[in-house]
Amino acid sequence: MRTLPIVVGLSLAGCAGPVVPPGDASAGVTAGRVAGPPQSCISTSSSEGLHAIDSATLAYGSGSTIYINRLGYRCPGLRDLSTIITEVRGGQYCRGDHIRALEPGSIIPGPSCNLGDWVPYRR
Repeated sequence: MRTLPIVVGLSLAGCAGPVVPPGDASAGVTAGRVAGPPQSCISTSSSEGLHAIDSATLAYGSGSTIYINRLGYRCPGLRDLSTIITEVRGGQYCRGDHIRALEPGSIIPGPSCNLGDWVPYRR
């Protein structure tokens, strides 16, 4: 009798869509571009804002270059439509700087997450 719930649970788990690992969603943003060497800091003066691709990946546009930052772990509350609160110093986004995500409709931001290196993608 105890095996029935386990069998039902396993059969339902197979119906769910595949889980996309963090960072894999950036392929659509970087299509047709070539990755350059990672950089620890990038300038914050850009017309394209910092935005989340998934819960562990950020993108930032600067001219014809798109920078991708893979945080290394999921940042709670970080989603496509989240507002990103940054704690930067000196006019640059740098490895180790803190970000927090504010989910739509929320008034309390999530916990701090650290930025990783920035990988530039150019055409």
